[in-house]
Order: sequence, then structure tokens, then C-alpha cells
Amino acid sequence: MKIKRNERLLGATVSLVGMLAVAGCTAASDEIVQADSGPSVVVTTTILGSVVSDIATCAVGDDSSVTVMMPLGADPHDFQASSAQVAEMARADLIVANGLGLEEGMMDAIENIEADGGAVMEIASLLDPLPLGNVDEHAEDEHSEDEHAAEEPAAEEDGHAHGDFDPHFWFDMERMASAAQLIGAELALTGGEAYDTCGQSVAADIRATELDVIKTLDEIPELDRILVTDHDALGYFATRYDFRIVGVVIPGGSTLGETNSQELADLVATMEKEGVVAIFGDTATSSELLDVLASELNQEVSVIQLYVGGLGGPDSGAQTYEEMMRTNATMIAQGLVG
Repeated sequence: MKIKRNERLLGATVSLVGMLAVAGCTAASDEIVQADSGPSVVVTTTILGSVVSDIATCAVGDDSSVTVMMPLGADPHDFQASSAQVAEMARADLIVANGLGLEEGMMDAIENIEADGGAVMEIASLLDPLPLGNVDEHAEDEHSEDEHAAEEPAAEEDGHAHGDFDPHFWFDMERMASAAQLIGAELALTGGEAYDTCGQSVAADIRATELDVIKTLDEIPELDRILVTDHDALGYFATRYDFRIVGVVIPGGSTLGETNSQELADLVATMEKEGVVAIFGDTATSSELLDVLASELNQEVSVIQLYVGGLGGPDSGAQTYEEMMRTNATMIAQGLVG
């Protein structure tokens, strides 16, 4: 089943029990934790896995049953589950997926499980998703109408494959806080009210962390808040935190897309015009194309690999969702202002 926004959003976000617990699950863990391991949950990405694990651990302790499909360093766009992982998803009480086409290599398996009666919560579609394509219009003024016309078929093809909406909602921390509330409410249906309470608590923690992220980003002057990214992954970030995206190396919302020499030449011209000083990539993918692009510019441009599609390993500073967002904010600030 896909959890519909109108069916459960209001109940999830105004739960009285949850509202009373926003002060934090940790402080009240002895009262909240239940005796059993709770519903079995399979989560697709490490980013969602971090949030779901926090909710489940808060609700039932370290015995909570949460399995994350993707390993650290995996690109969610091209990861494919093994047959054993597909079987584990089929046995789960709930699958929590990002959705909106993010898990391209897992979509068939998830859809088949759902068709067979499995419970699937595709969270991105419940969070008022943004359309793909947040590139600043003024940055493209140099392109001719003919150039745009030539690009349109590729954009339509990518939109068909990846969806018309941007799946990278986690770069807006308020949306991720709302996701925690929704997931907690959904798990409470079978696991008890503690999950709703803990979903609200984890949401409060995310909102508190966002204040730190905003403080770091406030160091960047308005005129320097310019982004070029490897693919169209920072639309939510730009919208939420007042940045301008002036270009993407690979058009579309997937790392599996393609570009061409004319598009790259246009991007180089835009970057020189805008005075771009950094290109932001993804630790899960190669920076080779970004390095080549940076070398074509007449000004010094840094290539910075952010944690985009997944968490980092030990000592990365990105082992949890909140740590990841803090670290990304720091790298973006350092890349843009030094």
C-alpha cells in the first residue's frame, strides 16, 4: 500500500501524545521503551535508515527490528537489491522507501511486493514535493531558443524515467522532520503509541539541528550563495536556505543521466559569467567529470564532494542524518567563502 497524504498526514502531525513528547525521547526512554522489538521495518536508503532507526530505538530500545538495504557509499539511483534482500523486504511489516524514482534499481521489486499486498510507505510523495529543475532562469539567458529546443527531448526522457518531482527532499530539514512524524505515526498503527511519540521527538531533534545548519550557512554572503552541482540534487536545499543553482553537470535528478559537449560548454560559460568558485559533487560517485569541467575554467574552482545520496562511514562526520547535514553545511560554507 502507498500511504496517501490525505489519509494520514493530519493524524500524524497533530497527535496529542506526540506533541507532549517533543522535549526528547532520550530523557524519557525508560517510560517509552516497550518490551518487544516492534514491527519489522525495511528501509531503502541509509539516510532514511538513520531517522527510522532513531524512532524505533526510542520506541522499543536496541532490540528494534530495522534493516537498511543500501550499504554505506551506495548510489541510491543505481543500487539493486539482491534476491535475499528482496525476500527480506517481502517479509517486513513495513517498507519505508524514499520514492519519486530515487531507488531506480529497486522500483520493480518494491512495486511487485506492494502488488502482492506488502505495506510500502513512499515518504517523499507525502511531503509536498518540488518539481525537478531548480536552475536559476537568469543563468540560462545566454542560451538561444534553438539550444533550449534541442535540449527538451532529453529533459522529457529523463522526466519520464525519474519522475517529474524531485526525490531529494532530505536536503530540506523541515521536510525530514515532517517525515519523522509521518513514519512514527505509521509505525504506531501496529507498534503502539510509543512510535508516534518518538517520531515527534526525533522531528524535534532534527529541527534543533537545523538551527545549527542555518547558523553555519549564514556565514555565506547573499551574493556568494551560488551552487553548481553534479546532478539536480540540491533543489530543496536551495529553496529552503536561499541559494541559487546556476547549473548542473548532468541534467535531471539522477546520477544515471547523461550530458553532452554543448551542454558542458554552456555550463562553463555560465560558471565564468557567474564567478562560480566551487562545484559540488557526491561522495557516492566519481568526481572525474567535475574535475575536467573545473580545469576548463579561467578561474580557480574547487570540486567538493558532499554526502548527497547516503551517509558516511566512521570518522566521516556524516554517520547520521543530522551529522551529515551539519557536515554538508560546513563544506558548502568553506567551499563558497573559504
